[in-house]
Amino acid sequence: MVNRAELGVIRGARAGDPACQLALGKLYLFGGASLPRNMPTALHWLNRAARQQQAEAWMLIGSHVPFEHARHCVDEVLPWYERAFAAGIEQAGLVLAQLAPPSDATTQEAFRYKARFEAPPVESALQGLASLHGRECVAGSSEQAAGSWQPVPEHCKQGAENREKSAENRGASAAQREQGAAEREQGAASREPGAAPREPSAENREQAAQAGDRAAQLALGLWFARLQRDGSRQPDGIATVNFKRAIRWLTLAGEQGDPNAWFALSRIYMKPEFSQRSVAEAQVCLERAAELGHRGAQLECGLYAWRHRRQEAGSDVRAVYWLQQAAAQGCEQAQRQLARIAPAPRAAAWGQALLALAPAALHTLAMRQPLLAARLMLARAFGLNRAEALLLDVKEADHGHCLVVDIRASYGRSKRRLIALRTAQDRQLLDQVVAQFDRFDGCLEGNYRQRLYRLKTCLPALADEPSPA
Repeated sequence: MVNRAELGVIRGARAGDPACQLALGKLYLFGGASLPRNMPTALHWLNRAARQQQAEAWMLIGSHVPFEHARHCVDEVLPWYERAFAAGIEQAGLVLAQLAPPSDATTQEAFRYKARFEAPPVESALQGLASLHGRECVAGSSEQAAGSWQPVPEHCKQGAENREKSAENRGASAAQREQGAAEREQGAASREPGAAPREPSAENREQAAQAGDRAAQLALGLWFARLQRDGSRQPDGIATVNFKRAIRWLTLAGEQGDPNAWFALSRIYMKPEFSQRSVAEAQVCLERAAELGHRGAQLECGLYAWRHRRQEAGSDVRAVYWLQQAAAQGCEQAQRQLARIAPAPRAAAWGQALLALAPAALHTLAMRQPLLAARLMLARAFGLNRAEALLLDVKEADHGHCLVVDIRASYGRSKRRLIALRTAQDRQLLDQVVAQFDRFDGCLEGNYRQRLYRLKTCLPALADEPSPA
């Protein structure tokens, strides 16, 4: 468990205090009273301290951080190894030899500087560089050896050319810098078969994000939160998760209409280790992602609304809506859940009798009793029983994407159920029925007994059909 002194250092480092960042980096580098040694986390905090002019930070990086950890963030730590090597730290020169290409102008200038004043350490660094890059050092003075290299394999030249091109484009735009980083990674992969490509540095991503690039803002936010687009944990990313910076960039990307950003924000607000955890805020972000078309968010919104149908009125209607949206994008789980919540209507004995009616009989009924005819059309299309057909409030039942059949106030034996509108023909038929009720809004239909009497009078064939209710 972290003690009080170390907790104060952690808080100060997160607040941006360079001295605390340096102290925290040393704790993770050498191990503290309760903090274990963690080289990636140590490199993260020492790098942040070095950015704020803490000389001890880059000297510790050059002295103690090996190539295995530095290679994951070359663009950020390369200047610290160059400074440490120029300050006389031989270990930094060996790591620098593995990180930087021999043709890099900055690296060669550092080697020349060291060659003028300290020849023996430079010779060992040059030998390590030659063995790593497959090149032979030309005999001669230390200065000549630092600048004269003889290329051996062809693929090494190609990798060096790619890195030279990327170095020349460092002053270009953020997008060009990211492209140059990708080219350098391709050169590294050609030199070392099987090597994993590196992500663009956080500095390059942040420059593009500050310029308003939505994709860069999303990538930077996911990197700080160590999340993938589907909400799962990202194996490679920042050593110490920074949720506050992640929220900042993800919010900017979300305000530009990126649904993945809102979905990632919902995941952050649900994390128990986040100090500002909020289920309500997570749900708001999840709904914004669903509104922008995120399929996973639509599915989760539908499932959430269905689970809370007993606590919130109309929650089941919202569940059907979101599940329909997710099912339209090919989500099989949403389709299965939708079939369980709002199953397709099945024709019973009442429906069979309606289907057996001649079109002329319905036409005659529409002339004499237009509202009753509209109810029968609705019952035949959506599988309503006789009580539902006669008592349903058509206007209140229409919710655009589904039909809510609820007559419990007038018919106690009935149950509330939902009927999803699956086709354009269903929507067109319901619009016609609603328009018919709008036209005869002032006409009173009477109670259930009166409507049932009119039905038996106009259509005796339906009088003996038992109601499934």
